[in-house]
Amino acid sequence: MEDIVIRRLCKSYGGKMVLENFDARLTAGAVTCLMAPSGWGKTTLLRILMGLTEADSGTVTGLAGRRLSAVFQEDRLCPYLSPADNLRLTAPGLTAVGAREALGSMGLEQWADAPLSHLSGGMRRRVAILRALTAPYDVLLLDEPYRGLDGGTKALAIAETLRRREGRTVLAVTHDPEEAKALGAAETIVCGQRGQDSRDF
Repeated sequence: MEDIVIRRLCKSYGGKMVLENFDARLTAGAVTCLMAPSGWGKTTLLRILMGLTEADSGTVTGLAGRRLSAVFQEDRLCPYLSPADNLRLTAPGLTAVGAREALGSMGLEQWADAPLSHLSGGMRRRVAILRALTAPYDVLLLDEPYRGLDGGTKALAIAETLRRREGRTVLAVTHDPEEAKALGAAETIVCGQRGQDSRDF
């Protein structure tokens, strides 16, 4: 695996700069956390990495040929599919038994075949996290993935994230230094309105 290197990335919308000369190196096989204020461009950065948005300028290297999986700020689940079928939608090799076992790891086994509308917001969030973790991937992108989860459920979800990532590269956007600690971030990039620096918590 090679590092993902981001150099002088810029992106603006309607004349407003949301990313300006952003530089970062995501160490292969490690967890990197990004912390920045609202409106800084964190989601835009992830969308550029996923190929959903084109940068105005700058380069990203190290992603060619690598499979990406992501947890967005919104759950983005298919509302007409059960939790188990939502997992199997992005992981074609996952059996019904495997999907049920995965859901069991997040305390959701009894809800595997339930209508999605019967699940609470926190439960749907756990399904969204599991869907990203069970899909085949080389790089995992997380956009405030644990938002809305209570303390115990968040700890369970973080533990499952670490167990299932199996040494693959992770970029996690978070506002919470404790989440960065719990994820075992090798580096935390802290960005403000006028620049960035890196530090460990």
